[in-house]
Amino acid sequence: MVEVFKTNVEEKVQASFIITLLKGHFPEARINFDLTDCDRILRLEGDDLITYKVVHLVNEQGFYCTVLE
Repeated sequence: MVEVFKTNVEEKVQASFIITLLKGHFPEARINFDLTDCDRILRLEGDDLITYKVVHLVNEQGFYCTVLE
């Protein structure tokens, strides 16, 4: 399963922090950001992803995150 999210993460250090956080909850997932995209894309690929949990974890850190439709 692949999930793509729109965020407001702007800096590499912020992206790295979010990736580390998400890896703690989804250790088998492949996670990356495309900060050059206008939607600051967060992409997760894995079998056991829980979309609402990803959104909640990122929002909890003070960032905007929503599923990209």
